[in-house]
Amino acid sequence: MPRDDFPRLGLGTYSDDHREQWRDNVRTALDVGFRHVDTAQVYENEQYVGEGIRDSDVARDDIWLSTKTVHHDVPSSTEQVPAAIDGCLDRLGVDYVDLLYVHWPSGIYDHEAVLPAYDDAYETGKTRYIGLSNFTPELLDEAMDTLDAPLYAHQAEMHPLLPQRELVAHAQEHDYTFVAYSPLGQGSVFDVPELVEVAEKHDATPAQVSLAWILSHDNVAAIPKASSREHMAQNLAARDLDLDEEDIALIDSIDRHHRAIDPDHGPWNWDDATHG
Repeated sequence: MPRDDFPRLGLGTYSDDHREQWRDNVRTALDVGFRHVDTAQVYENEQYVGEGIRDSDVARDDIWLSTKTVHHDVPSSTEQVPAAIDGCLDRLGVDYVDLLYVHWPSGIYDHEAVLPAYDDAYETGKTRYIGLSNFTPELLDEAMDTLDAPLYAHQAEMHPLLPQRELVAHAQEHDYTFVAYSPLGQGSVFDVPELVEVAEKHDATPAQVSLAWILSHDNVAAIPKASSREHMAQNLAARDLDLDEEDIALIDSIDRHHRAIDPDHGPWNWDDATHG
């Protein structure tokens, strides 16, 4: 699966409120150097993300744009999935997205009913690639068997306190990209002693160390959220932070477990740390 044009560090855009901020945030991120922007139907900010892209000086074809639909509460029926996909494009103001995800394997999700609509979006050029999000390895296998198009990416929470070894191994085995959302554990990584120690060694921040650790894995990308130019630039600089074997071993030795996103829907057994 070719991934040469997939930026391994992107901008996550979820927020509970002030969704219009993502117009300026996206424009700023593109100005700083980001070329990968991730959103979703349920974020209710696709309109602003699209406006930020159009307001920037970066050509649309130079931007990797990802969105998601099929959440636990939208759309409300499998028959509405094609319209939901079109709605994403309409709100973004684009003819296509680079990557279209199934957001959660919950709600109306049924692999035999939902995935053909994604195949159709792929065949008709509405998306360049298909992705899945928050799937278990078993559901990933089922979806890959159902899809005609190749699986390009799987997105789930990942950071040093939730290393997702099983899911990363699955991505590496089947040669697709694992995309880490909440890669800073919504701030939970900032005070982890092992990360602070590595950060001090490299004159970096724990956030940069966490991102560099994620990017040290083959077939893995990350989409940290940031709203200030300073934090965006710091996150982007993590691409140039080279962790040595000692650093990686220290981070891998962390024995604390934290999951930032713990919804009451989806297929996960949230008390089972085997996915960490």
